[in-house]
Amino acid sequence: MEKARISKLMSEKGMCSRREADAYIERGWVKVDGRVVGLGDKAYPNQTITLDKMAQARQTARVTIILNKPVGYVSGQAEGGYRPAASLITPERQFDKGRQRFEPSHLRGLAPAGRLDIDSQGLLVLTQDGRIAKQLIGEDSEVEKEYLVRVEGRMMGNGLSLLNHGLTLDGQALRPAEVSWLNDDQLKFILHEGKKRQIRRMCELVGLKVVGLKRVRMGNVTLADLPVGQWRYLKGHERFL
Repeated sequence: MEKARISKLMSEKGMCSRREADAYIERGWVKVDGRVVGLGDKAYPNQTITLDKMAQARQTARVTIILNKPVGYVSGQAEGGYRPAASLITPERQFDKGRQRFEPSHLRGLAPAGRLDIDSQGLLVLTQDGRIAKQLIGEDSEVEKEYLVRVEGRMMGNGLSLLNHGLTLDGQALRPAEVSWLNDDQLKFILHEGKKRQIRRMCELVGLKVVGLKRVRMGNVTLADLPVGQWRYLKGHERFL
């Protein structure tokens, strides 16, 4: 068993992101086996890492937002003249305002946990919490993403089988998916990964063109009745896994 940087171990344990871990360590808020550690210190994976109450309070105060992103907005930073989805997080666009009051501080450090193409709509998660970001987009993420996909064209004979398992993108085999027809021109996709424009590229490989794409679920969190262009806070009882 080899030692690793404590920030790396904290990220792997789902305690926070590596950046957050470094910030907590700098403030003296991290202990290993009861001893305060410094930036760059290492530990064994089986050692006990604990957070100070100040770090725990800071994590509790961080918010996660569910947005029904419209077509025409980019998930991350503004690009090509298109506005970022985060620009929609305003008091006027908050859905179900009675649950939690919007505070300007909730925009600080808010970042998308996963992408949703500019020409796609639906559930986009923005969070201040590195633990949630890692859960949704970490290399070992097990969170399912469900999409409703409208298509046109003629699918090749074994196309549905290939969509479920057997396609390769960028020289890498895709993980098994769950794909089924909902009606004559609409498919349901459940993915366990999120490569760039993955669904559109998968459909092209089997002879289909995507003309509409909407993400409706990430893990146990659904879009439900959230209107397009509006947002809400993740509820206290909601969990992605």
